[in-house]
Amino acid sequence: MPTFSSDGLDLDYLEEGTGDPILLIHGFASTKEVNWVNTGWFKTLVGEGRRVIAFDHRGHGGSAKLYAPPDYDTRLMAKDALRLLEHLRLPRADIMGYSMGARVGAQMALLYPEAVRALVMGGLGIHLVDSVGLPTSIADALEAPSLDDVADPMGRMFRAFSDANKADLKALAACIRGSRQTLSREEVAQIRQPVLVAVGTRDTIAGDPHALAALMPNGTALDIPGRDHNPAVGDKVFKQGVLDFLSRRP
Repeated sequence: MPTFSSDGLDLDYLEEGTGDPILLIHGFASTKEVNWVNTGWFKTLVGEGRRVIAFDHRGHGGSAKLYAPPDYDTRLMAKDALRLLEHLRLPRADIMGYSMGARVGAQMALLYPEAVRALVMGGLGIHLVDSVGLPTSIADALEAPSLDDVADPMGRMFRAFSDANKADLKALAACIRGSRQTLSREEVAQIRQPVLVAVGTRDTIAGDPHALAALMPNGTALDIPGRDHNPAVGDKVFKQGVLDFLSRRP
């Protein structure tokens, strides 16, 4: 698996295909394979003639593990994404993030606008502004002795998911405590790239996509019918909406 260095951290990445580049940024407790390969996104985008790139966040998958919450500030994670583009000598790419990855993508669009051609934010709506993300009780669930010791339903879901992926639970607990940055409405209004905000209609985690898109000069909302937070990732409506959105970009 190829790696790149970001401020001394070795981070795993994967790329496939040729053509216009798109960088995929996965969500909390996931990996590049779980979020983007297993859900068919690589196959879909490569089939559309795209160069598809994804990486494992710090603390996730095959990438370096850190155990202090400040090391997971989403602004640092946005710099990781930028350094991958620099490593690949790509001055600009389309960016697609899901959930925490969408939060990182928004930071990237705000801080490094020249590197972001267009942005897809999946699984994150107005909670980019008015919520710090998943509850920190998930960190407690990750640090519990076993899944049997976790009573909270959301905590059980993430603990079971993390256990199935053989994740570093201590690193993930630090991540959820450290990656809780919001953007103000004024900052969101500074994101001038074309943005697609896509959220499942049964998603109780993300917040309203229409309210977030309305804050952006070039924002568009997409409802993913009948989908909760995690199942929306690979949904066919989401995929077609992204392909249509990208095809309209100059």
